[in-house]
Amino acid sequence: MANHDYDIGIIGGGAAGLTVASGASQLGAKTLLIEKEEALGGDCLHYGCVPSKTLIKTAHVYHLMKNGPKFGLPSIPPPPVDFKEVSARIKSVIGVIQKHDSVERFCKLGAKVEFGTPEFTDEHAVTLGGRTISARTWLIATGSSAAIPPIDGLDKTPYLTNRDIFYLDKLPGSMIILGCGPIAVEMAQAFCRLGTKVTVIQRSGQILSKEDRDMADIAKQALEKEGVVFRLNTSVVRVGDLGREREVVIKKSKGEIVTLKAEAILVAMGRSPNVAGLGLEKIDIPFDLKGITVNQYLKTRHKHIYAAGDVIGGHQFTHVAGYEGGVVLSNAIFHLPKKADYTHVPWCTYTHPELASIGMNEKRAKEAGIDYSVWSEEFKDNDRGLAEGEGVGRIKLLLDRKEKPLGIQILGPHAGELLSEWVAIMNGGVGLSKIASAIHPYPTLGEINKRVIGSVFSKKIFSDTVRKGLKFFFSFKGRACTCGKDIDCGEE
Repeated sequence: MANHDYDIGIIGGGAAGLTVASGASQLGAKTLLIEKEEALGGDCLHYGCVPSKTLIKTAHVYHLMKNGPKFGLPSIPPPPVDFKEVSARIKSVIGVIQKHDSVERFCKLGAKVEFGTPEFTDEHAVTLGGRTISARTWLIATGSSAAIPPIDGLDKTPYLTNRDIFYLDKLPGSMIILGCGPIAVEMAQAFCRLGTKVTVIQRSGQILSKEDRDMADIAKQALEKEGVVFRLNTSVVRVGDLGREREVVIKKSKGEIVTLKAEAILVAMGRSPNVAGLGLEKIDIPFDLKGITVNQYLKTRHKHIYAAGDVIGGHQFTHVAGYEGGVVLSNAIFHLPKKADYTHVPWCTYTHPELASIGMNEKRAKEAGIDYSVWSEEFKDNDRGLAEGEGVGRIKLLLDRKEKPLGIQILGPHAGELLSEWVAIMNGGVGLSKIASAIHPYPTLGEINKRVIGSVFSKKIFSDTVRKGLKFFFSFKGRACTCGKDIDCGEE
């Protein structure tokens, strides 16, 4: 066996890389972790999940401050936002979490951490800072970056991406967002709530295009009510720098040309894998615009080189990257063959209301040619939702012919948290009757999970067949009150 410097080398200090570095080092493997940025944590900690959710919370509090009368409180308009203070809070939250992702912590676990930009020289070695370092096994977990579209004039026009948006010196008075995926709509609502005039441009006719149209439209209406302007079925012709403003020329579906102006442009049109400079061509590892090609075991063309996280495309979520890190540990350290299984991947868009999903939605079920039924409940019928002023949204359950869950979508307050019950249900293969008969605390938002399942069973339990059977066996006399005859029940 060749004498390598390390048992495993990991390129990338994000969720996937940190998961493997932590696990491998604690299991006794001599581990090297290489990160190109100045600190560990990856895009999620510094430019993604953590700062965005911190900003969203800040914007939500400011929104509540402006909406006291909705809760029976006095109208007290708050002063304008000082974004330097908002940014300072974001940095403080990152700083606390950073301690968990520190060099010191990983050194205590037994992993060596180095910073720089490595490049493969052969299948087992990379150069780093003029040195050659070898490892028996490698993991490429370099993540992704904002995809920059080939729009005329964009290369000469200042614009923002997720790397800039959380660290601005001041709040933009106006912003044009290119794209309408999760990052785009989350930032659109957050900045609108803080006082920015926001316009979102989308090529298709739906926001959050991977979601079902009915759910996405409710989210869109909620954002529009707060002031976000959506221009759908619209393409960008060109952009330009006007000094204090940016110009965006758009083309509507019917060919009309319109010129928009704003202080800032945010580009949020997808992600690109971070593969440049790694020397993958030298060692014959194929990749494309979506990412590095891997098999079900997350192996590249070389059986000792793995890839995981955003750099392989697919489900680009921090929790999925962490899961993939676990798959790599099983295969590379324990040598127990394990395939990556994405059957029950949950995800959430953190608008208000949130939109969370697991399993199939209607779009995917139709694409797969699966027969399904849909069961739904509205948050306006949830007592806790009404008490908290959260009546917008719904839960939607898809069942197959055997009435087993295909998927669930929740659009409503704390949807990501409410989805956790369904994560357990679907991964554990729990029968719906178990949930229907379980006691949920009242009043809670979580009751909506039980209620949508109850609607499936109530159709059977309270059927004419059951009523007739009970009447036959127990001589029940039937209705004691009839609407219209005994009392005016009003409209249902």
